Amino acid sequence: MGERDIPISSNKDRTKPPLKRATITLPAQARILQKVTIEFKNLDGSIESKSIELDNAVDWHLPIFISQNYSTQVDSTPVVKKSTIKKERFDIIASVKHLTLSSSSKQLKLVTKDTIIRDFLLVNPHRIVIDFEKDTNIKSYIKNIKKGIFKKVRIGNHKGYYRAVIELDGIYRYNIKQTPYGYFLELI
Repeated sequence: MGERDIPISSNKDRTKPPLKRATITLPAQARILQKVTIEFKNLDGSIESKSIELDNAVDWHLPIFISQNYSTQVDSTPVVKKSTIKKERFDIIASVKHLTLSSSSKQLKLVTKDTIIRDFLLVNPHRIVIDFEKDTNIKSYIKNIKKGIFKKVRIGNHKGYYRAVIELDGIYRYNIKQTPYGYFLELI
């Protein structure tokens, strides 16, 4: 006959506020949202769950929202947009005698005439280390960056090479390729 007819032997108020909006923040290593599962309680007190398979890329910097809205229906058909070529704006985040680093979102331009002899990733904190072949006498350089994914740059002199260490705001993999102006690094 309805939920009001289910016998409950308690004076406790069991009404719950309606769902407006909830937020989930993903950890720094999250890259693909595979599935969303919602667990709920039925009128009879039993617990069930429903899942939806997604397989979508996510940006862990942004929260995931859960809300209930009666006014609009989500259309699940994919929208195909014409591709537009957009020039990214790169801001200089560090510059020394033989190397200039410019960033834009998850991309880093390394303007140099020097050759990379090795590059690798270190953790705690996550950082990319790049060694350039050149015997030089540059002074040690440290710069903290207030905005963006690239948080700190350290450049130092070693025997036969100099090293750039780029500290990141989270866990990433990266690709690096040679370009006419030096190198291009993209975080994944």
